Amino acid sequence: MIAGTAIALLPLTLASGALAAGTTAAEKEQKAASKNVIVLIGDGMGPAQVSAGRTFSKNKLGKDHLELDSYFVGQATTYADRGEDGGTIVSGEVTDSASAGTAFATGNKTYNAAISVSNEDVSKPFASVIEASELAGKATGLVTTARITHATPAVYASHVRNRDNESAIASQYLNDGNVDVLFGGGKQFFLSKEEKGKRTDKTIIPDFEKEGYKVVYDKQGLASLDGKTGKALGLFGNSHVDYVLDRTNTVPNLAEMTSKAIDILSTNPKGFTMMVEGGRIDHAGHANDLPSVVQEMLDFDAAVKVAMEFAKKDGNTSVVVTADHETGGLSLSRDNIYEINVDAWDDQQKSSELIGGELKNAKTIEDVKALVAKYTGHTDLTDDEAKFILAGDGSSYKQEGAFNAVMSKRYLVGWSGHGHSAVDVGVWAYGPIAEKVKGQIDNTEIARAVASVAGIDLKAATDKLQSEYVYPKFKITREGAVLYPARALAETLGAQVKWNGDSREVVLSAGGSNLSVNIDTQAAALNGQASGFQANIDNNVLYLPLEAFNKLTGKNLTWDALSERIKLK
Repeated sequence: MIAGTAIALLPLTLASGALAAGTTAAEKEQKAASKNVIVLIGDGMGPAQVSAGRTFSKNKLGKDHLELDSYFVGQATTYADRGEDGGTIVSGEVTDSASAGTAFATGNKTYNAAISVSNEDVSKPFASVIEASELAGKATGLVTTARITHATPAVYASHVRNRDNESAIASQYLNDGNVDVLFGGGKQFFLSKEEKGKRTDKTIIPDFEKEGYKVVYDKQGLASLDGKTGKALGLFGNSHVDYVLDRTNTVPNLAEMTSKAIDILSTNPKGFTMMVEGGRIDHAGHANDLPSVVQEMLDFDAAVKVAMEFAKKDGNTSVVVTADHETGGLSLSRDNIYEINVDAWDDQQKSSELIGGELKNAKTIEDVKALVAKYTGHTDLTDDEAKFILAGDGSSYKQEGAFNAVMSKRYLVGWSGHGHSAVDVGVWAYGPIAEKVKGQIDNTEIARAVASVAGIDLKAATDKLQSEYVYPKFKITREGAVLYPARALAETLGAQVKWNGDSREVVLSAGGSNLSVNIDTQAAALNGQASGFQANIDNNVLYLPLEAFNKLTGKNLTWDALSERIKLK
């Protein structure tokens, strides 16, 4: 099993990494322009999603503008670093939430799927504005309608090579971070498999409670929290928080979560930094579910209103709003028809996620027609449309995707697919930060602007993290041994690596010690003596166990298997 591919070491090469972003000397000396900073991220919220929310609001709610409209200052590029997707090298022009989040949380570009680590064979962690704020003594919070362990919140307080390692992200919130407020879904990554969760080790909620967190699970629990709570963990769904269209009155909305987080965090005299994510705009976009996109947009816009009202009343708070990317390639009109059917946008009474779950069990076109009529009121489905829904759209969304394709024709909207797109996203801001993010910017400038106005030091926080951990690519042998790419890790640890063509040996040198590996036999020797461990060559890449690096450098490196990182001290 290979957990990540490595750049070939024979001939010996090493990938270059990004430089950590940090504040300038002038910024360090400058007094913080805002004691508090609130960052709001509409995940998947491209220009068309914003327009759809506004159009619905105008036609159905009698409001000509969204709350965020008054604060528009510019737009941001969203591209990521080059990377791999299923073994294929991709340019990075189309980002995912992990790389985009790393950019606006830390000020650094990285590859898709990376959670605040650099784009190298042995990655280094990048500190976020949340982590830098913690070092400055500020209160911090993460609020989302997605899983709290999902990519966007994760980039602010954890570091893993792959965003799918959500159990590690949950553990890092506990063991590495000091985030005061964590509100979202994702309860399954805090529970063991024995308790119907996803963790293979143990349930960690009691560990949060031991650290002083008050843990709540519903709207009533959220309401019980106040400024004296100190630390709070709110898990409002086993996976993501329910879509707006599917919520019961026991599930808090994003505005309620945001308001309560501010109540708790604003008691810190040094101020606070928090991130709020409308995470399910993205999920609805992936599914091509327009009614859910609209409702999630309005849910997010209501949270923007809460943040802006606090900032205006407080007088010492900056707010910045943006998106990580657009999702679905939404177009408002289709088929050369100069119209959109807004009147039908609220016909659908539940999310397509819920409807699709029932459509999977449909056996006949009559079953499909009955379900569509039940949830949308549309009784004019043709036999061909019902057959298409019954068969599925050919994507992973199956019947749900086909249902949304049929309904989108009625709404007169189009989609380019089920993935992300590379369009620029909007930026909205209030307070001193507005001048720093206006016009055409890159998403990395969001992090730098937050650090500047909050008076925090990203570079110092990053230096601290990089002295503690590295995140290497690795492989696991059939015997269960974990091995690491020799050249990349050796040079990261300060060792020299040379290739001796005459003897067909790779020689690693550090502190007067030499480790030589015979390429033909894969035998390793330390200072001329048999080492007791075996090397491994896979696809022209030399791998060694951690024991080899410890003996070579005299360090006491340890492997954190859950977070897939090496502890340097």
